[in-house]
Amino acid sequence: MTLKIATWNVNSLRVRLPHVLDWLASANPDVLCLQETKVPNEDFPLLEIQQAGYEVVFSGQKSYNGVAVISKQAAHDILFDLPEMNDTHRRVIAVTVGNLRVINLYVPNGESVGSDKYAYKLEWLRKLKDFLEQQIALYPSMVIVGDFNIAPTDDDVYDPIEWHGRVLCSEPERSAFKELLELGFQDCFRLQPQPSQSFSWWDYRLNAFERNWGLRIDHILASPALALQCIQCGIDKKPRGLERPSDHAPVFAEFVT
Repeated sequence: MTLKIATWNVNSLRVRLPHVLDWLASANPDVLCLQETKVPNEDFPLLEIQQAGYEVVFSGQKSYNGVAVISKQAAHDILFDLPEMNDTHRRVIAVTVGNLRVINLYVPNGESVGSDKYAYKLEWLRKLKDFLEQQIALYPSMVIVGDFNIAPTDDDVYDPIEWHGRVLCSEPERSAFKELLELGFQDCFRLQPQPSQSFSWWDYRLNAFERNWGLRIDHILASPALALQCIQCGIDKKPRGLERPSDHAPVFAEFVT
């Protein structure tokens, strides 16, 4: 048997709900984590997700942020937000599905290097590392997924020279990402050979998608034991080519169970 985990920044679930429902039907993931749902909890399309054959846990707010975990099995052991992070932004859901711990993240963008939002991002990432150290001690089988807003290496950027030192690619951000890997997590996308110029996000401007001017900023990280079971990881670019798409594409990984 295999277990399929996916992550997708949908950049407004109100707009992209038909895309999400179609992707659930065609890709048939066991777990799909969404970011930037941008809907308050009272407006979340719970019935539509349930009618598609899935359970869902969500944490949202009007117009900004918002995360959700859609799963075939009901989730339990649910946690919202990073401990000790005084934050009203809806960016984190941690759940257990079966015996798998799933942590869904929408990491702050950071706006620009040196800005207040950039400092907030780096502090947020420090708190995330502390949280993950605690979680990995409790849950040996775990994935961390989501929009990390970090391109880990120059191989994850269409033009490393143009992006050098900029937000999403700056050395402090990349160092923070490496510190997560040093906890023992593996970047599933890099566990097997991948096509060059593989990206998960393309700006809406300048025909970036058609030119493949993208960044790989959406990730699935697996705990050491689970990483050994990963047999595939990829990026499904098809939804990015739809009418009124999200600027992100789904990223998925499959594990032998």
